[in-house]
Amino acid sequence: MIPPEPTGQPPTPASPGASARPPHGPRWMRVLLGVTAVSLLFGLWGAWQVFAPGAAHPQRQLAAQAAQIEDLQQQVATLTRSDQISRDANRELQGTLAERDEEIAALRADVAFYERFVGSTSQGRELSVHELRMQPRTDQGWHYTATLTQSLARDAASEGEMRLAIEGTRNGRLQTLAWSDLRQRADAPGVPYAFKYFQQVEGDIVLPPGFQPLRVTVRLAPKGRGAVVERAFSWADVTPRSAPEP
Repeated sequence: MIPPEPTGQPPTPASPGASARPPHGPRWMRVLLGVTAVSLLFGLWGAWQVFAPGAAHPQRQLAAQAAQIEDLQQQVATLTRSDQISRDANRELQGTLAERDEEIAALRADVAFYERFVGSTSQGRELSVHELRMQPRTDQGWHYTATLTQSLARDAASEGEMRLAIEGTRNGRLQTLAWSDLRQRADAPGVPYAFKYFQQVEGDIVLPPGFQPLRVTVRLAPKGRGAVVERAFSWADVTPRSAPEP
């Protein structure tokens, strides 16, 4: 049997697309995954920008909060100043009212003083102690001013001596200081007075350390047969409000 003669052409190779994989497949897969990941990241960033816009500007938020805090501090300062002004005005008003009360009391005292010389109120009133005032001089020293009056019904002048006595406490016990104690002399004479209508008698006394005065008694001893006149005053009524405690 005679073999077939060659045709002179090489055999045709098999088509590569039938069974072989494309040459660079894994690299393209990695590129595709990278693009997808980047897209997801951009998507998440965009969503965060949409739903949390303030987080992208922390400095702006801090500036806004600082401005709000400063505004609140200014409001607090304004309210505090307004409250202080109100307190000062109220304190000044209270002081003015107290001064007016003192002026009214002084005017009433003047009216009572002059009523002793005119009208029906002067009848039956002869020698009397109209007023007593005590002013601090030192820690224990005090200056007294007593206003003495008598009625117009009495034509003659009144003469005599005035003495003071002070009741109070010392070391928890009641104590009465006589005129000799206040003048620090056993034979201290009384303060002389002589007037027809009124007279102010002044002088100084000394209180012992630790003595707390409560009441002052003014004693008038007229010359001749006249009756002794006494009048007691509360220590708080005869001393100024701002006077220090003895």
